[in-house]
Amino acid sequence: MAEKVGVARAVRLPARIGLPDVRAACIDIGSNTTRLLVAEPDPDRPGALIEVAAHRAFVRLTASERRDGLPPIKVQAIAEAVAEQALAARASDIDALRVVATAALREAPGRAALLAHLSAAAGVEVEVLSGEEEARLAFAGATAPLDGGAERVVVADVGGGSTELAAGAPGGRPDWWASLAIGSGVLADAYLHADPPGPAAIAAARAAAAAAIAEAGCPKADVAWAVGGSATSLRRLCGAELTAAALDNALAQLVALPAIDAALLYDLHVERVRLLPAGLVLLAEVARAAACPLHVGSGGLREGVILDLLAQVGYT
Repeated sequence: MAEKVGVARAVRLPARIGLPDVRAACIDIGSNTTRLLVAEPDPDRPGALIEVAAHRAFVRLTASERRDGLPPIKVQAIAEAVAEQALAARASDIDALRVVATAALREAPGRAALLAHLSAAAGVEVEVLSGEEEARLAFAGATAPLDGGAERVVVADVGGGSTELAAGAPGGRPDWWASLAIGSGVLADAYLHADPPGPAAIAAARAAAAAAIAEAGCPKADVAWAVGGSATSLRRLCGAELTAAALDNALAQLVALPAIDAALLYDLHVERVRLLPAGLVLLAEVARAAACPLHVGSGGLREGVILDLLAQVGYT
């Protein structure tokens, strides 16, 4: 049986010839997807990572499932995804593995039994991140590789069950953060029922997103970075810079087609396309609140977790 590798007893492996001598992995259990990232430090760019392996599995948890309890079929689907990804991580010769869960499991009924089941599948304890810790890690993953030039940065991590916002100086700890109980899945479940959603539904979703972000008090920034599944999918619609106008235009294009047709046109997973209108709405409201364009980040929560792991196993 393969040795379990975790934070508490991470092991140092012999240096790999010609490669950095440390490699770490993160499995991120979200409300829409379960994702694996295996990465190692980039020797030429401090704070940056080199991706070794990545994998995602779409297992979407609805608002009612998160509120009332996950059905056995969804629990089993997540457990199978976690087990497969943990196996792939260990096959990549890792020094440390951390498995984290976000809003998907933060307040799930029967959480203790669910976490025990998923921990058994992973071979390490699954940790449920607080909103503050999720925001901190996403901020670290997005800003650690930045060269500077901006005094204040906002990072927006739009997940399925929540949206984490953080602001501060690049490369440091955020001095402001907020965890909003509204993500692409929550917003879609509440307002965007038709395929494609109509103008009235989009307007209602936009109003809800704007109210939540205003209540949080999202600060203005010199530059803002968008991370998470919605943001990375948007590269194919908007490019790397997401102005509020560009996001609104992409939304108009997306909701002009049924999800299956848009998925084929933009080469995206159909489940992602069903959630993208809500993600676009949230990101557009963040861009307006921050008063600057959003850039699609190359790093986020998983990168932040791996940077923490690298520090814990002695990489500096």
